Amino acid sequence: MTDLQALRRTPEGYFTTRWGQPEYTDWQDESLSWKEGCYIGDWSFLWERRFRGPDVLKLFSDVSVNNFDTFAIDQSKHVIHTEEFGKIIAEGVLTRLSDDEVMLFGRGTFWVDHKLRHGSYNVQSQADDWFNFQVQGPDAIHVVEKASGQSLRDVKFMHNGHITIAGCKVLALRQGMAGELGFELQGDINRSAEVYEAILDAGRDFGIRRLGGRTAFINHLEACFPTIVTDYLPAIFEPSMQAYLDEFRAALPAFASTFNVAGSFEGDRISDWYRSPVELGWANRIHLGHDFIGRDALAAEKANPRRVIRTLVWNPEDVSTVYTSLFQKDGLPYDWMEMPRDQRGFMYCDRVMREGRDIGATTSRGYSYSFREMLSLATIDVGEAEIGSAVSVLWGAPGRPQIAIRATIAQAPFKQDNRRASY
Repeated sequence: MTDLQALRRTPEGYFTTRWGQPEYTDWQDESLSWKEGCYIGDWSFLWERRFRGPDVLKLFSDVSVNNFDTFAIDQSKHVIHTEEFGKIIAEGVLTRLSDDEVMLFGRGTFWVDHKLRHGSYNVQSQADDWFNFQVQGPDAIHVVEKASGQSLRDVKFMHNGHITIAGCKVLALRQGMAGELGFELQGDINRSAEVYEAILDAGRDFGIRRLGGRTAFINHLEACFPTIVTDYLPAIFEPSMQAYLDEFRAALPAFASTFNVAGSFEGDRISDWYRSPVELGWANRIHLGHDFIGRDALAAEKANPRRVIRTLVWNPEDVSTVYTSLFQKDGLPYDWMEMPRDQRGFMYCDRVMREGRDIGATTSRGYSYSFREMLSLATIDVGEAEIGSAVSVLWGAPGRPQIAIRATIAQAPFKQDNRRASY
């Protein structure tokens, strides 16, 4: 079991270099890009692994909550992997390339490969390396079509088109991680620079922006896409998972295998920072018509959910008090609120309270420049989660000055979901 005190150590360094520069224009300008035009963001640091063989769908059915009875070639699914108690180990995107071949993106590649090696499946797996560029926003379709010279109007949501950019074959997944119309463009990492420049060139007439690391997760916050480490810790720290945890840490770089927590929330065990797909709003991904790891726990939780995900809108006067405290000469100031969000690579989790009672926990705090609001995601007890009701967020680490910040419960996602918008 991981020492809870060790989890509160502040990791050294900032991690925005995974997305390129922290800022290209500035974070305010970049925050508007997916509403007013489009951006290109670089997620090429994600892990990819091919799985090929006659048992490939059986393998994923056994280790994922999802249904694969209908899974067409060139279709993609948001797949979720849970442990025996229904808590999330990892989640990512799975694309079916042919009858017996799929490509998985994300940290789940390590878990699925682990279960493959310790199971009896007629499947082979191989690590791969693709570039992965997000082009998101209302003008994304125009930019990608101009860069490729091909139409993508017949590509359905969560399906892939085959295009060519700068002479490179590209898989164009229509999705929308900014809550807007968008594509993920994937292909040979050795051709990434040429493709990237071609997209930028095609986007100049549309005011394309490059998305820096400071802004990268504000769209996840506005559009309610909970993220590993930011909104939950992977459920891999129990004694039964020790063999996998050792493998996982040996295989990944430090930024992906070091886990830290901060904020006012305190737990008795590390599992208090785990989350289930039901809590994070993904109950519709859970298909109970097949057996998978965590099925019984999730069947019970899906029938009688304990918590629901919401957005919290923080009171601006109370937030201003936090910043004002920096200029007070007496006493310690409140903990700093990084703008637009914390960059230090840990799960910042705060207590959500009503009339002195804890009713949930909140994560992903960030400033939305487009809405001019401080927002966060929160998992809240079902009976306390009415839209428009008042709560408070306890800001400040244990042992530090703390302040109760008023907040209002709002819907999640906070912004309108335009991912399936027509062209």
